[in-house]
Amino acid sequence: MTGSVGEVTLLEGTGRLYYRRMSGWVAGKLQIGGELVSVEGMRWVFLSLAGGMLALSLLTVVRAWNTLVWKGALLAGEFGHFLGILALVLVCLIVAHGFVIEGDRRQIGVSVVAALLAVGAVGLFFSPAAYATMVAQRLPAKFEAAFGHKLTTRQVFNQRQMFAFWSKPERASVSTHSFAYAGTSNALQLDLYGASVVGDHPDLGPAARKPCVVVLHGGGWDGGDRRQMAEFNHWLANQGYVVAAISYRLAPKFPWPAQREDTLLALQWLKSRSADFGIDPTRFVLMGRSAGAQIASAVGYGILDPSVRGVIGLYGVYDMEFVWSISRTDDVLNSVKLMNQYLGGGPTTINQADYDSASAQGLVGGPGKTPPTLLLHGTIDTLCWVKHSRRLADRLGEAKVPHVMIELPWAVHAFDYNLSGPGGQLTTYAVKEFLAAVCAQNPKPQA
Repeated sequence: MTGSVGEVTLLEGTGRLYYRRMSGWVAGKLQIGGELVSVEGMRWVFLSLAGGMLALSLLTVVRAWNTLVWKGALLAGEFGHFLGILALVLVCLIVAHGFVIEGDRRQIGVSVVAALLAVGAVGLFFSPAAYATMVAQRLPAKFEAAFGHKLTTRQVFNQRQMFAFWSKPERASVSTHSFAYAGTSNALQLDLYGASVVGDHPDLGPAARKPCVVVLHGGGWDGGDRRQMAEFNHWLANQGYVVAAISYRLAPKFPWPAQREDTLLALQWLKSRSADFGIDPTRFVLMGRSAGAQIASAVGYGILDPSVRGVIGLYGVYDMEFVWSISRTDDVLNSVKLMNQYLGGGPTTINQADYDSASAQGLVGGPGKTPPTLLLHGTIDTLCWVKHSRRLADRLGEAKVPHVMIELPWAVHAFDYNLSGPGGQLTTYAVKEFLAAVCAQNPKPQA
């Protein structure tokens, strides 16, 4: 007498499971990908899968110790909701196998452990969404308190949007231009997103011109390029801004202040060509990621130019002496090497002026002297510690400079890579509201 569950047949009296194959019956084995796996072995396969899923999900709370682990943490934090669904499916498979198909109460312990590991992975993979929801609840009040402007929307974070992985920003027009050192090996270019082309809008008056966001890429000052995070630039152009993603000379061949000089040349070029591209020359915002955030903030705070309406820094560093004081050769990025390349080593009487001009935190002057600032940083970022942004936010608060600091508890470096993810959604909301506040035609006077 036999009883069956799908393709699984139990011969009563034998206590053994049989799986049907085209050529007959194979005792206690299941064919997967051409290999026969014993029914006892399947529980260990599930345990291994559950353990692997839990290990990856732990990167939403554990700090990455090298760049490979950091990439895993970015996957777990900003795409973890998809992995959470896979982990949930794994829970169902483990339960079905251990309690229904196998049904051996003496061996149920392995299945229970595997199920618990997978359940833990589910919770951790979905934790960024839970954290993002909590952070989102506080953001509208923070922006209203800091800038006193009417919010464009109170829809901060949409959990359903996380799963719209096919949704991409509409492609804006992109044109490339040389802005410095043309005709030399050091020629620098910028990409303009959403700019008007000469002749397309001959009647475009000053009132119709758009604010311009100047974007500086990351890369440890010795790498990276202006095409990083291009989707964000397209999204920003769709919000009604011209985006200028600029190149700058890289260390070690060109240490600081070459990067400041290049940024100033880009601003000068954009102002001189503002009428050609529909840019309002009185409304610029400097935005940078990582190394680019250091450059954007140092330039924005240092030049005392009223046309620079604001500074946006994502996971950056802002006090170079502090950076040197915590640099180690064995940290994730070998910060000692980067600082040697960029500033010539630790601070001395020879390079102190460069340290000072590169450190936004020391350049904070006060309302009307320092542009309003938006800072975003992940709590468990090991490439650039969140303490860098916290310290700058504290200094801005002491100087009464309008600012918002947003800390994302689960996030690591480059958390805005996935615009639909938890970090991406909070970033786009924050940038949109910040730009609306600081780029208003008649901004509210700073107290």
